[in-house]
Amino acid sequence: MRALRVLTWNLYHGRDAPPARALRTLRSLILRREEHDDTHVQLNRHLRDEFAMLIAHAEWDVCLLQEAPPSWNATLARACGADSYVSLTSRNWLASLRSRLAWWNPDLMGSWEGGSNITLVRPAWSIAGTSRSLLLNPFPERGLRERRRMSFVRLRAGETDVCVANLHLTAGARVRAEAEARRAAAAAVAWAGHAPLIVGGDFNLRPRETRVFEHLAQDHGLAAATAPGALDHLLARDLEVVTPPHAWAPQSRELDVPVGLESRRLRLSDHAPVEAAFGVR
Repeated sequence: MRALRVLTWNLYHGRDAPPARALRTLRSLILRREEHDDTHVQLNRHLRDEFAMLIAHAEWDVCLLQEAPPSWNATLARACGADSYVSLTSRNWLASLRSRLAWWNPDLMGSWEGGSNITLVRPAWSIAGTSRSLLLNPFPERGLRERRRMSFVRLRAGETDVCVANLHLTAGARVRAEAEARRAAAAAVAWAGHAPLIVGGDFNLRPRETRVFEHLAQDHGLAAATAPGALDHLLARDLEVVTPPHAWAPQSRELDVPVGLESRRLRLSDHAPVEAAFGVR
């Protein structure tokens, strides 16, 4: 039996998120001034290299990223020694200008830099066949809400195939997110055929607040959610769960950075990565 290690992480558009919200000041937002307390620092500057280092040093075969700056794709793939598939999501017109502005002041731009879902795949697995994406909330159904997509890749190691779908569902609208989850699951199952399947990413749905995860398990064999209060999940079909999906501890996504003559902790993203391991026959 071959092990497949999977990591999913919403990158928060490449920004940091200190535990004390008081560190997010107007001075930092406008003047790009560093703020810190006794333990953590808030840095309103580009953090591509910090994210790349953390992702590259993590143990995974497949990494599913959401809210990833599209311009980071090549850097992340190179740092991780991985193949990649990128699917653009929202706000990507005038991409070159937006990227420059976000590089200068990421907190001011926020999600307006543009977004993508990036799937990274390390050897001995490789991307096989044609990858594709599905728009989960077409216009005019979505109104003024962000465009949401699911990306789909088929992985191969030797003669073994596993399919992986990477998604980010609508936030703050449970009924819409539930409909998107059902649409994504149905398409992923159809595209996977008889191959084992993983559907992961930021569902923006907590199992304690919805029954959609029960429906995905009953209708498509996709189980099991990370935790009752979690938003990020790795659901699997026809795979043995070796290590159940679980979120990293907060300190695991933190780095030490210099602040004057001392150091403080820099916490990357407002989401914790979620990892799991599956057995593939």
